[in-house]
Amino acid sequence: MSTGQPRRDFLSQSALAFIASAAGVTAPTGVGAQPPAGKLTRSSVAKPGPMLPPAQAIITSVRGKPGDPDELAVLWTFVVNGDPAQVGVSAGDEHIAGGLITLHKEFVLNVPTASMIHGFDAIDFSSSKPGDKFGKAGFTRGQAGRVNAPTVNEAPIQLECRLTHTLRVPPMRTVFIADVVATTVHDGICDADGRLRPESAAFFGMVAGCGEFFTLGQRVGHIGQSVGRRDIRY
Repeated sequence: MSTGQPRRDFLSQSALAFIASAAGVTAPTGVGAQPPAGKLTRSSVAKPGPMLPPAQAIITSVRGKPGDPDELAVLWTFVVNGDPAQVGVSAGDEHIAGGLITLHKEFVLNVPTASMIHGFDAIDFSSSKPGDKFGKAGFTRGQAGRVNAPTVNEAPIQLECRLTHTLRVPPMRTVFIADVVATTVHDGICDADGRLRPESAAFFGMVAGCGEFFTLGQRVGHIGQSVGRRDIRY
């Protein structure tokens, strides 16, 4: 959301030093706390991988081809920009959703909750051929309001997206960049100002590097805390 104030200002070294000394922000203690930097050791993982936890757990919904059911897929998903609102999804060639996004140029990103994990996983393992994914996952089909695409009614957050750019990434992926033309939420998910309340639902992420699902833990800080700002959402 734009406030008219630049998201990041370039500060003088003296100002940065003052902020660093005055911020008073401490790292959480207990589970997951790191030892002092001087005592950290590092080793190489045998097989390199995109170990960037957590990764968003998102269900992409898109119309099927004529005569085929609508498609649900689990694709790598990421934020491209906050204002204007833009997102990206990455589809491997084995996902039929990639061809459908190319065909229809509209889709919806549905944010699931922990109660939907079994259906989420069922979708993830049935992405290479058409079928009744709503029935397989036990989800209810809805219809987007601004784009011609199905939705997952149980998802508390839905982003309606319109394709703007496509990037082919060898050897086997296509990245789709899209504008978010509408965002809808279940009652209680956002406050009166439209700010997301993370504690309002059991959102979860996929932990790239171990393959486990984890819900959100404790709040440990916020964007802009080092410069005394609380207005930034994206």
